[in-house]
Amino acid sequence: MKRADVVELFTRLRELNPKPTTELDYTTPFELLVAVVLSAQATDVGVNKATRRLYPVANTPEAILALGEDKLRPFISTIGLFNAKAKNVIALCRILVEQHDGEVPRERAALEALPGVGRKTANVVLNTAFGEPTIAVDTHIFRVSNRTGLAPGKDVRAVEDKLEKVVPAEFKLDAHHWLILHGRYVCKARKPDCPGCMIRDLCRFKDKTPA
Repeated sequence: MKRADVVELFTRLRELNPKPTTELDYTTPFELLVAVVLSAQATDVGVNKATRRLYPVANTPEAILALGEDKLRPFISTIGLFNAKAKNVIALCRILVEQHDGEVPRERAALEALPGVGRKTANVVLNTAFGEPTIAVDTHIFRVSNRTGLAPGKDVRAVEDKLEKVVPAEFKLDAHHWLILHGRYVCKARKPDCPGCMIRDLCRFKDKTPA
C-alpha cells in the first residue's frame, strides 16, 4: 500500500473514532493485565462478565493472591482454559508482589517474564495502560493487515514489524485499536462488510463482498 493511502486509511479511521480504546473493562494497569491474560481464546464480552464478578472482590495482586487458585477459579469458570488461566494469574500475582512491589512493570521484558504474558499481551498493556506506541497483533489485526495490503506478513511478528515501519508516527498510539475494531466489526473473518467499509477504495483485497 502506498504511503499516501496508508495516511488516508488511518485518517478515515481516526475521523470515525477519534479516541479508540479496548473493549475490556478495567480501571488500573493490573486489572487490564489480568483481563488481557484471561482474554486469550475468549471474547472481551465473556471476560468482562467474569471480571465484573471478580474485581469487586479482588482487584489487586495481593487480594487475588490471598484469594488463592481454588477460590479464583469459580469467578472465571465461564472462560475457556480457565484452569490454566487461574494458575497463571496466581503465579503472576506472586511475581508482582515479590519482585515489583505489587505494581505492573512498564518494561517489555519484565511483562513477558510473567506467566501467561506473551508479546501480544505485553504490547496491549504497554499501549493501553501506559500510552506506549506499540501495536499488538491479534487475529483481527493480522487479517486486516494482510487483506488490505497495509502490512502483509506470514506470521504475527512479521505483521507487527511491518506495521512498525509503515504506520506514521501520528497514528501509532491508536493504530492497534483502530485495526482491531475494524477487523472485529467490519473486516470480519467469514464475511467482511465490504459495502459498508470506509476504506474499501484503498483496500487491496481481491474478493470483496458485493453490496
